[in-house]
Amino acid sequence: MDTRRKINVLLVDDHAVVRTGYKTYLSISNDIGEIYEADKGEAACQLFNQHNPDVVLLDLSMPGIGGFETIKRLIDRDPNCKILVFSVHNEPLYATRAMKAGAKGYITKNSMPEELVSAVYKIYQGGTYVEMNLAQKIIATMSDVTAREEINKISTLSPREFDIFSLLANGYTTKQIAEKLHLGYKTVCNHGTAVKEKLGVESVAELTLLAVKEGIIKFG
Repeated sequence: MDTRRKINVLLVDDHAVVRTGYKTYLSISNDIGEIYEADKGEAACQLFNQHNPDVVLLDLSMPGIGGFETIKRLIDRDPNCKILVFSVHNEPLYATRAMKAGAKGYITKNSMPEELVSAVYKIYQGGTYVEMNLAQKIIATMSDVTAREEINKISTLSPREFDIFSLLANGYTTKQIAEKLHLGYKTVCNHGTAVKEKLGVESVAELTLLAVKEGIIKFG
C-alpha cells in the first residue's frame, strides 16, 4: 500500500479548457491529491491563502496582474512557496526571469503529461526542474556575451514593466495595454518610458527588434 502523502496542487490558467486538460493529466497520478483552480493571479493568491497547496502550477500569460507579478506576490506571502511555471514560451529569457522571481521550475505546454507530473513531484520534494531542451538553450545563451548583456538589461525590468514591454513589442497600443492590464493610461505611459530607458532604446521599433532577437516575439 502506498502511504506517501498526496500532493495538493493549485492550477492557475485563464483558459478553462487548458485547466481541464492539465487537471486530467494530474488526476491520473496516485501522487496528486486535491487540485484547486484559478483563472488569474489575483484569484490564485486568494486560493493560496485559503488552501496552502503544496505546489502551484502557474501560467505566465494571464489577464490582470500576470504571471510574473503573481510569482512575486506568492513568494512575498510564503518564501517557501513551490511554483512550477508551465507556459507556451520556450525562450530562455522567460525561464530565467521566472526562476529569478522565485519559481522552482519551468516547463512548456508542449511537454509530455508524464513530465508534468515528474516536475510537480520533484519540486514538491524540494528540488528544481527545467525542461531539458530549455535548459540546453539557457546554457547556450549564457555563453553568448552580447545575449547575456541584453538579458541582464531586460532582467532589470519589474514584472509589470516586463508585461508592458512584451505587449508593446507585440503591437499593442498604450490604450489597449491599459485596458488589458486594468491600468490607467498615464500609468502605462510612465511604465513605457521607464522600459525604454532601462533597455537603452528610443522607439517602439527598437524595442520590438530587441524582443524579436531575444525570442519574446516571433514572426513567420
